[in-house]
Amino acid sequence: MRRDPAGDVGRSQEMDETVAEFFRRTILKIPITEMMTVLKAWDFLSENHLQTVNFRQRKESLVQDLVLLCEEKRASLNDAALLDIIYTQFHRHQKVWDVFQMSRRPGEDIDLFDMEQFKSSFKKILQRALKNVTVSFRDTEENAVWIRIAWGTQYRKPNQYKPVYVVYYSQTPYAFVASSLLKSNLPLLGQALTVASKHHQIVKMDLRSRYLDSLKAIVFKQYNQNFETHNSTTPLQERSLGLDINIVDSRIIHENRVEKERIQRVTQEIFGDYPQPRLEFAQYKLETKFKSDLNRGILAEREEPLRCLVKFSSPHLLEALKSLAPAGIADAPLSPLLTCIPNKGMNYFKIRDK
Repeated sequence: MRRDPAGDVGRSQEMDETVAEFFRRTILKIPITEMMTVLKAWDFLSENHLQTVNFRQRKESLVQDLVLLCEEKRASLNDAALLDIIYTQFHRHQKVWDVFQMSRRPGEDIDLFDMEQFKSSFKKILQRALKNVTVSFRDTEENAVWIRIAWGTQYRKPNQYKPVYVVYYSQTPYAFVASSLLKSNLPLLGQALTVASKHHQIVKMDLRSRYLDSLKAIVFKQYNQNFETHNSTTPLQERSLGLDINIVDSRIIHENRVEKERIQRVTQEIFGDYPQPRLEFAQYKLETKFKSDLNRGILAEREEPLRCLVKFSSPHLLEALKSLAPAGIADAPLSPLLTCIPNKGMNYFKIRDK
């Protein structure tokens, strides 16, 4: 895929030392086994250029050769930023992604969406508000655009090593953000997203994960598909636990067989028969006042609510929850607080007294 001209910042006649260092660090973090794949996806160095490089040499020497090639081709800061986007796309699971939801005013008409207009508007809003900021774009499949933002201040140049990554799907109200985002920059990012996408308001959802495809499936209600499995253990399913509830031991009494069938039916009704979106945790904050029929004791006089935090963690939380009842670890059906996660699009919950 070619570089997006909307993100170009112009090429200098000679590569700046800071740009060369940015290239060096970016290339250095690409695993050798992925180097050729990432560089071809970048599509900046031609096939002929790549054939001149010895990819079997020590990585430090390989990186130096690639940086020199980039310098010969007058590579710009935006070219380096685009390479960083591609690397991040290959390793998206190393980031933690938050989901933001936008909305329009009631009755507001939906205009035709133009991706180039979105990019131009998004970039202008940031650059008008902040002198030192670099913005780069890369279009992907499914009408999505990846945005990389390196923030600076009025007096400091953008920090290219702590960027914000945004994935926006055109004509949808959702944006996915992975960043070391300063709270001071969050309102500006929200403004750029809402104005450029022609929405009115934006809120951060109580939904977070390392698995971008799973977050997308949850908010777009696309559960019946295969999900990312980077560094995963085998999903906890009935077959992996050695529980084939269709094979009934003749010694099992009728009541047990009926109960197993009920558990199977209830589990399938709640979770379906497709792979679950991948989340690593669900967190529940409880705030409640102490209630007792006896009007005495220290807790009964306490005005502040009691607070506690419960967190469920697993490499694949929803598959783990799905396996609990068939494994005999929990009763079926599970609590709606555990099973509502995909439908509500939340894995952060606050439970208060009504």
